[in-house]
Amino acid sequence: MAANILIVEDENAILELIALNLHQSGFNPLRAISAEIADSLVKNTLPDLIVLDWMLPGMDGITFAKRLRANSDTKKIPIIMLTAKSEEDNKIMGLNLELMIISPNPSAQRNLSQESMLCFEEALLS
Repeated sequence: MAANILIVEDENAILELIALNLHQSGFNPLRAISAEIADSLVKNTLPDLIVLDWMLPGMDGITFAKRLRANSDTKKIPIIMLTAKSEEDNKIMGLNLELMIISPNPSAQRNLSQESMLCFEEALLS
């Protein structure tokens, strides 16, 4: 059975490009254009991995990641954070939440399938 990967990205073209790349790599992409929609999806279908944009309208990606980490059902789900932010403080904040950070967004999709596999391997080892 293919792993479910929840993609949370507000730019539809980027969302669909990521979903296509993950689907072609054998994953089952789930899509959300906001953290609020993603929150509803997570309650219905627990994903195996989350690909999360840092800058979202409404609740931003880092706030959503904090919410996921605070919930016992979702705290162990690996999260790959996509961001164009390069400030060290932002990277440290992400690392403190145990996020894998990929930047810049959107050119990182090329390696996303490989990073997804690494996240799964790390999750299995921990």
